[in-house]
Amino acid sequence: MSSTEPTELRHTALDAVHRSLGATMTDFAGWDMPLRYGSERDEHLAVRTRAGLFDLSHMGEITVTGTDAAALLNHALVGNIASVGVGRARYTMICQADGGILDDLIVYRLAETEYMVVANASNAQVVLDALTERAAGFDAEVRDDRDAYALIAVQGPESPGILKSLTDADLDGLKYYAGLPGTVAGVPALIARTGYTGEDGFELFVRPEHAVELWQALTKAGEGAGLVPCGLSCRDTLRLEAGMPLYGHELTRELTPFDAGLGRVVKFEKEGDFVGREALAEAAARAQENPPRVLVGLVAEGRRVPRAGYAVVAGGEVIGEVTSGAPSPTLGRPIAMAYVDAAHAAPGTEGVGVDIRGTHEPYQVVALPFYKRQK
Repeated sequence: MSSTEPTELRHTALDAVHRSLGATMTDFAGWDMPLRYGSERDEHLAVRTRAGLFDLSHMGEITVTGTDAAALLNHALVGNIASVGVGRARYTMICQADGGILDDLIVYRLAETEYMVVANASNAQVVLDALTERAAGFDAEVRDDRDAYALIAVQGPESPGILKSLTDADLDGLKYYAGLPGTVAGVPALIARTGYTGEDGFELFVRPEHAVELWQALTKAGEGAGLVPCGLSCRDTLRLEAGMPLYGHELTRELTPFDAGLGRVVKFEKEGDFVGREALAEAAARAQENPPRVLVGLVAEGRRVPRAGYAVVAGGEVIGEVTSGAPSPTLGRPIAMAYVDAAHAAPGTEGVGVDIRGTHEPYQVVALPFYKRQK
């Protein structure tokens, strides 16, 4: 096949359901995914106030098993994965030897010698290849389980009540960033209290053949609570309001976790060497002495929406670049995340603007996140 021919898009187990609901579909990392079902603003606000149902089956699940599974992940990733208890999860990253970020990940410890690494769809193959390569010399197996799972998320303040009606699992005892095996609507699932919306919620890992049954059961259980199906468009505005980074925008191979203000995920104190340690130690020192650009929040004073790649300006000089921008349904104004020079990074800094097609639109520098839910 020539490189000019379009590659076939992959479809999730819920593809027919999305189409029956009238979803607008889009190519996302080689997957045909729902962008929105109706109004993305309404979907966004449903998650903030009630609940939303997401198909996230494009995410990349990689299973790591064996006596040396913990040691391998400690070597391959920047976090201290050996210290994660069984039934718990950790947000972490995988970096290149030069400290550049290959992906941000969630790692679930399913058993003493079994972990599930969840990578972003666009990076799943890269992460799989890196873990496989880094496994040399370890008594551990790295397995591509992308086709073994469908992933359905229920997010929003009503999500615990909706899920409780379908499972006997101890949801009250399930902490944030924890996961336990259970049954939801008769379907075996890994029930994780994780998400990418800034709200309370759950991610349910199930076999693809059970996905439609589970989606329909959740839809029915959520009818009285105002649950709506949600596409990737509102997932992006929800994570943006919550100040959560998106790979390819706030995180890239050109940036280290310290550049991204996420140095806390790098655990130098863990046992043994890990890929990127030396470069990351230098990046940590650099960030303390003379920080490069800093990731900040920007809130528009006007109505024009900034987009990734737009220049951030002050006093006629370019001082940074927008990484993500969108209208914020919660704030009612356009917002953005941007890397700006440290001198302009303090919340409340005056005179900062975004160059939107030649016009310098005034923006206010704020601390991230833009939105934090009331516990």
